Amino acid sequence: MVFHRLFRWGLTEGLGFARPPLVLLWLIGLVLLSLATAVCFRLGLTTSTAAFVYLAVIAMLSVMDSLVSSLVFSAIAVALLDYFFIEPVFSFQIASDADASTLVALVVTAFAVTGLVRRVRTLGEAQREQARLLDLTHDAIFVAGRDHVISYWNRGAEIAYGWTREEAIGKVSHELLKTVCPDGLSVDRVADIVLEAGHWDGELNRTCKDGKGIVVASRWSVEKNAKGQPVGVLEISTDITERKRVQAAYLAEAQRLSHTGSFSWRVDAGDFTWSEESARIYGYASGEAPAIAELMARVHPDDRPMVQRVYDGAVNGGETIDTEHRIMMPGGSFKYLHVVAHLMSGNREGRQFVGALMDVTETKLAQEQLQQAQANLAHVARVTTLGQLTASIGHEVNQPLAAIVANGEAALRFLRRNPPELDEVRDALTGMIAAGRRASEIVKRIRSMVQKSTPVMAPVDINALLSDCAALVQREIAANRVALRLEFSPGLPAILGEAVQLQQVAINLMVNAIQAMADIEDRTRRLVVRSSLGAGMVTVEIADSGPGFTEERAAHLFEAFYSTKTDGMGMGLSICRTILEAHSGRITAAAVEGQGATFSFALPIAAACVNA
Repeated sequence: MVFHRLFRWGLTEGLGFARPPLVLLWLIGLVLLSLATAVCFRLGLTTSTAAFVYLAVIAMLSVMDSLVSSLVFSAIAVALLDYFFIEPVFSFQIASDADASTLVALVVTAFAVTGLVRRVRTLGEAQREQARLLDLTHDAIFVAGRDHVISYWNRGAEIAYGWTREEAIGKVSHELLKTVCPDGLSVDRVADIVLEAGHWDGELNRTCKDGKGIVVASRWSVEKNAKGQPVGVLEISTDITERKRVQAAYLAEAQRLSHTGSFSWRVDAGDFTWSEESARIYGYASGEAPAIAELMARVHPDDRPMVQRVYDGAVNGGETIDTEHRIMMPGGSFKYLHVVAHLMSGNREGRQFVGALMDVTETKLAQEQLQQAQANLAHVARVTTLGQLTASIGHEVNQPLAAIVANGEAALRFLRRNPPELDEVRDALTGMIAAGRRASEIVKRIRSMVQKSTPVMAPVDINALLSDCAALVQREIAANRVALRLEFSPGLPAILGEAVQLQQVAINLMVNAIQAMADIEDRTRRLVVRSSLGAGMVTVEIADSGPGFTEERAAHLFEAFYSTKTDGMGMGLSICRTILEAHSGRITAAAVEGQGATFSFALPIAAACVNA
């Protein structure tokens, strides 16, 4: 109840007389008692009336000095009442029990009044000491009743706001200070929150006596009387104007360096505010906040439907915003923005989003350049792979060419016979056409791997693709005495992908497996290519019987520029992973050291990709 007493500040100030010197006090007491005796005696007042006058004098003297002095004055008053007003007068004799009772009553009452007055004086001194201690703090402290009228105002409040105690007490606090509460709350609403919860803390904007605006961190506590009823509010506030200014400067600099701005959007009211960096990103002047409709008009036409869906979702009950889109700039250029926001919880003034918008233009351009570099690198890798497979390609093309020559020679022989064997000639010509087409397909396949064209996603028969890849590496298989086994699951659904890129992945893994078994002499060099279906994914496994690899190496296999070969570039597996991830697939590797390795990659079937 310490601060409750501050509501009675006027009372304590009124009782706070300065204590005179003891000799002067005793002199004043004797004079007052003498005057009271003379006046009462001359007026012929009754004993009861004279006793009441003595009590008044004793009470006044009790306020001015210690309890001992009050007791002495009480004894003197009893003696004066007995001597001048109780029969027989001018004598200290007591003739009746009634007179004795009157004297006893005076003594008891005087002692009681003296004790009560002394208690009030002690309380007043304690309150003044508490107020003095509150004046020592730098915080601005004041107490106001439920009607917001100020009843206490400390020295810190005088320094912070500029009004003296005399000027502030009796004024309505929010009218005097022009208080503006956060989040659009009213002072009455904050007061209701304090009464409901018992306390409230937050930041307030206020205006000082000189007209200067300040920001204070304020803590409100409700004060209740002995019956538990709220009687007022104690408010303790700290001036954080300079701290807020420094924080705002730091935040603005951090936002400028990170190309990230902040914003607030009150959905129901349509209010939109943002930081200086947000305005700079959009090309607006500092402090200028456009309407939502104006910002929507700046969205790139191709991205506007998507942004509109996000906006409608936020208006109709959504709690998060997360979108990446382009905006058109006044000069005709555009920027990539990433916007994230969330709904503030516990906001009593309606739905409000707070969030950040980031200029990710440089990141997006860097990503595009990286993708282009990866495409160029993949192209180089394909050409390099073809260089390594030149002998196999020559062998593949040589077979249909030899067939064409053989069938041509046979046709000539059949034509020279008499009569010509036309049926045999027809079969030879048909064989020539088939061999020519096979040679054409081989050339097309080689050209598609060399061409630097934009990938086109289309349904791909994975078994047919693996068969083609096996044919391309046949020369390598034969030269390294590798036993190839194809284990394809029949009737696999098509996958959605770019055939040339997937062919590059399969060939790279097959060639790696063949090269890994180059030094194996104690067991059969075996290469197994499997295909299977599971969980909506087509899985391809390429297993060898080579030396395998350790767990330590397994963690780095798919990193760029990491290679287990002395003459390797370390790009093959990294490119394979990039290609498969672009196809929404994945690649893994498993091995037992000394017993071979298995590389597996999984790709979603075409229907799953289309539905996604």
